[in-house]
Amino acid sequence: MNPLTQPRWLLHAEGGMLLSAVTLAYGSIGGAWWLYAVLFFVPDLAALGYLVNVRVGATTYNAVHTILLPLLLLGWGYYSAQPLLVQFAFIWFGHIGLDRLFGFGLKYPTKFQDTHLQHV
Repeated sequence: MNPLTQPRWLLHAEGGMLLSAVTLAYGSIGGAWWLYAVLFFVPDLAALGYLVNVRVGATTYNAVHTILLPLLLLGWGYYSAQPLLVQFAFIWFGHIGLDRLFGFGLKYPTKFQDTHLQHV
């Protein structure tokens, strides 16, 4: 089996590498590890949208579990010289990386378990 022809495994590996890279970057900028630990699972609060319905849940979950918003936060923090925003972005990226590593993908508006990784 050639791992380069297995998209699912490549996506898991990307998640692991993202988690590793941003965790190392976080440490290299002197981020407080207690802050990393406290904020690491905050993005999962977006799943509370499922208390409304599956469409709202998928929307809120996906909005917080793509790299788009943390990329914007990283850019904002970097260009405005606000290191705390950079730290928040790294923590957020780390969370997304862990999710991908363990196979938690972006959600479809059908049910919580229906993710983009199940279709790869």
